[in-house]
Amino acid sequence: MNKGDLINAVAEAAGITKAQASSAVDAVFSGVEKTLKSGDKAAFIGFGTFSTSHKPAREGRNPSTGKTISIAAKTSVKFKAGKSLTDAVN
Repeated sequence: MNKGDLINAVAEAAGITKAQASSAVDAVFSGVEKTLKSGDKAAFIGFGTFSTSHKPAREGRNPSTGKTISIAAKTSVKFKAGKSLTDAVN
């Protein structure tokens, strides 16, 4: 499923237009993004939790040359599926 498929599914399930569904989906994604940018968790009971994890800068090696390279710090996004979602998939 991609974003277009999700918009179509929301529009059909809610009985609204695709434009309205698109606005709703964009608002949800934007809300989750803003929450994660602020360092908080976005938890949806039964579905799952989005959180962030900070990875500090470190040194690594280029496997081809063996030369030491520096790897910049970054923040990554994690998702932990909720029990209801896990049960539904299994």
